[in-house]
Amino acid sequence: MTTSPERRYADRIEEFSDRHTFAIDVVLVMALMGCATLGSVLTLPGAEPPDQDRTAAALLGLSCLSLLKHRTHPRVAVVISGVCASTVVGLGYLLTPLLLAPVMAALYWLATLTDRRTTRAYGITTLVAVIVAAAFSDSMDHISLLLRTLGPLFWLLLPLAAGNMTRLRRAYLAAVQARAEHAERTREEEARLRVTEERMRIARELHDVVAHHMALANAQAGTAAHLALTSPEQTKAILTDLTGTTSSALRELKATLGLLRQNGDPDSAPLEPSPGLARLPELVSACASAGLKVTVTTDGEPQVLSPGVDLTAYRIVQEALTNVTKHAATQAAHVRFEYTGSRLTITVSNDGPVAAGATRASAPAESDSARSRGFGVMGMRERARSIGGDLCAGHRPEGGFEVTTALPLQPYAADGGGGSEQASDEVLRGQARRP
Repeated sequence: MTTSPERRYADRIEEFSDRHTFAIDVVLVMALMGCATLGSVLTLPGAEPPDQDRTAAALLGLSCLSLLKHRTHPRVAVVISGVCASTVVGLGYLLTPLLLAPVMAALYWLATLTDRRTTRAYGITTLVAVIVAAAFSDSMDHISLLLRTLGPLFWLLLPLAAGNMTRLRRAYLAAVQARAEHAERTREEEARLRVTEERMRIARELHDVVAHHMALANAQAGTAAHLALTSPEQTKAILTDLTGTTSSALRELKATLGLLRQNGDPDSAPLEPSPGLARLPELVSACASAGLKVTVTTDGEPQVLSPGVDLTAYRIVQEALTNVTKHAATQAAHVRFEYTGSRLTITVSNDGPVAAGATRASAPAESDSARSRGFGVMGMRERARSIGGDLCAGHRPEGGFEVTTALPLQPYAADGGGGSEQASDEVLRGQARRP
C-alpha cells in the first residue's frame, strides 16, 4: 500500500516526538517564553510600559518552566501559569494573546489530558482570575469593561475548545481501534466455531451413512451365507438387495463428500437431494432384506416438515433401526410418528432382549462407556438438539430398547432451557411411561 509524502512526513514527525518528548517540550517552552516576552513590551499608543520588568520576566519565566511538567501534572501547570498571568496583568501590562500564550498552552494540555469535569473546574477558575485582573488593570482604564472582559474570555476559551476536540478525537480513534480488534477476535472465534460445527455435522452424516449401510450389508451377507445351500432363490434375492444397499451407500457417501468439493461453480453437477421421511419405505425394505421386520404407524395429521427437520427425523430413524439390526436379539421393530401441535414425536422400539453391546453402553446412565464404544445415540441426540428438539434412549422395563425424540416442525436454535425444552421433556417422559 502506497502513502503520500505528506503522510510519511507526518508519521516521521510523530515518531520523533514520541521518542524525544523532553526535547519537544523544551522547544515549545522556549517558543512560548519568546511570545510572552514580546507580549510584555507591547503597549497602547501613547502609554508608558510599567516599571516592573524583572518581576514580569521572573513570573513569565516561572509560568513557562511549569509547562515542562504538563504531561504528568497538567493541573499544577494551569494553576502556576494562571496565577503568573493574572499577576502580570495586574501589574499593568497590556493583556494580549502573546502575553497569555503560556496559560493558553496550559489550558489546551489540561483539556487534552484530563476529563471534562477537571477541565471545566480549572478552566473556569483561570478565566475568572484573568478577567478580574484585566478589569482592574491600570493599563486598560480607557477601554470599556465589556471589551476588557470579552478579550481574555475569547482567547482563553479557544484552547479549551481545541483541547476538548483533540481529546474527543483521541477517544474516538481509540474506540474505533478497540472495535476493530474486537471484531477481528470475534470473526476468528466465529470462524473456528463454524468450522467445528461443520466438522461435527459431516462426521454425523458420514457415521449415519456408513454405519447404517455397512450394518445392513453385513446382516444381508450373513443371511445369504446361512441360506446359500438350503434356499438358493432367497439367497439370490438377498444378494440383489445387497447390491442395492451398497449402491445406496456409495451414492450417499458421494453426496456427502461432494459438499466438501462444491466450489460454488454454477456449471458443477448438482448433488443428490438430502434424504427425508419420503425415503422411509426404502429404509424399511432394506431392513426387511436383512431379516428385520419394521412396522410404521402414524398418529395425527401428517404435516410438512422443513428440510432440516425432515433430514434429522430420517437420520434418527435410520440410526435407531441400524442399532436394532446390529445389537438387538429380535426380528421386529416398531416406528411410531405422532404429530401434536407444532411438534413431531418419533418412537423407535423393539420388544426383544438387548444384547450386551454398543446399544447397552449407549444408555444415558453410562455416557462414558458410550463415548468409548460408539457414537450412535450421542449422534442422534446431537441431531435433535441442533434443531431445538430432544431425545432419550434406554431400556424398557418390559424388555427391549426404545429411542424417543420430540422435534419441532420448524427448526430453531436450542438454548438449553426455556418452555420449549420443558415441553419436550414432558413429551419424552410420557412416551417412556407408555407401554
